Amino acid sequence: MRHRVLVVTLDRVADQMAGPAIRAWEIAQHLSAEHDVRLVTFGECSRRSDAFDAVHIGVEDFRAAVDSADVVVLQGYVAATFPWLRQADVVLVVDLYDPFHIESLEVGRHQPLAQRDASLASALRELDAQIGRGDVFLCASDRQRDLWVGHLAAAGRLNPLTYDADPGLRDLVRIVPFGISPDAPVRRSVAIKGVVPGIGPDDLVVLWGGGVYNWFDPLTLVRAVDALRHTVPEVRLYFLGMKHPNPDVPEMRMARSVRELSAELGLTGTFVFFNEDWVPYERRADYLLDADLGVSCHYPGIETEFSFRTRILDYLWAGLPIVSTDGDAFAGLIEREGLGVAVPPEDVDALADALGGLLRDPLARAATAANVRRVAEDFTWPRVLAPVSAVCADPRRAADAARLADTPAGGPVRARRSVRDDVSALGRHLRQGGLRHAASKVAHRLKALGQR
Repeated sequence: MRHRVLVVTLDRVADQMAGPAIRAWEIAQHLSAEHDVRLVTFGECSRRSDAFDAVHIGVEDFRAAVDSADVVVLQGYVAATFPWLRQADVVLVVDLYDPFHIESLEVGRHQPLAQRDASLASALRELDAQIGRGDVFLCASDRQRDLWVGHLAAAGRLNPLTYDADPGLRDLVRIVPFGISPDAPVRRSVAIKGVVPGIGPDDLVVLWGGGVYNWFDPLTLVRAVDALRHTVPEVRLYFLGMKHPNPDVPEMRMARSVRELSAELGLTGTFVFFNEDWVPYERRADYLLDADLGVSCHYPGIETEFSFRTRILDYLWAGLPIVSTDGDAFAGLIEREGLGVAVPPEDVDALADALGGLLRDPLARAATAANVRRVAEDFTWPRVLAPVSAVCADPRRAADAARLADTPAGGPVRARRSVRDDVSALGRHLRQGGLRHAASKVAHRLKALGQR
């Protein structure tokens, strides 16, 4: 049976797209084979598909869009902005692959405390609204699943109704990693080697495949390249995109810091290169296939522990050996499956050794690339989106849905208190403290009822 599915994002849907828009686009594309799908964004929408509708939408039109759907898949700051979603007669699928409340701590790390507090408060309001209304929640890894189950439990969503219906909460919280195309990447043209001034056709390119944000550590990487250039003079580090495609996302301090360090070491334009714009989605294969290694470096911390680095997926898609900092969800997979090397955080020597070992050994690179291509098959969009397909094929409200609409926004989901509960409590208070104690409890209860 075909259902009407609305996919909602705040991100820019265009030729140049960041992770949230890419994920929303691929979800819409995948579901459109069996359902009537509409992708809406409150930002720019200039990208089109023959399989589904993709449109910019205004705030005033959003309710009508929701009312016309059977299933709504949303991500980002939406639920708190539209509190009427609590009563909407739809199955709401909340995509929590990006723990944005933790990310907000890093985004504003160098801002005044009051500004950081306000940013976190906004993130938590949104998260409360999502947790308090969602029928199904998506996350990207086992680690993230533990995080979100904890949030659900604290919000009262782990209750007799949801537990009895689904003791493992496997239907309520479903693991849906970021994915890759099932089709192998195809080169349209050369993009880096022999094209970028300073990078020759035979140089060895280490690719930083995404933006430069405060929670990443490109500084250790640049220092490692500075050390490595003396033994591997062909090494070239290429930053794929410095300017975020969403104009609302400002340049972060780390982007400025890495440029400054590269210039200070005399590496810019010779061993380190910055692509200032964002590569169009359809052209990213040209850049990936021009690289010899993919790299991802980050600092230790809670953001790293619960992150899911989407750039790693592009490396898998292109068959690139990976050198990554330890500590995130991918590090264990990299080591276990022989996809490259995971090194300790902020360790220049270890990072230089890992890069040099693969760059100097073509046979090791080829064997590692074969492992990468093998593991990549597990991350294709049709495979990872199977849980979303299952929801849309048989959309059902959460087991405790009847309680959700009656719960104040941001408040924990609790069962309604019955007359029997009150009589039982009165008897307990009489036994524990006598008539005076029971009378005070009754007065407190009546006052609380009057304030509702």
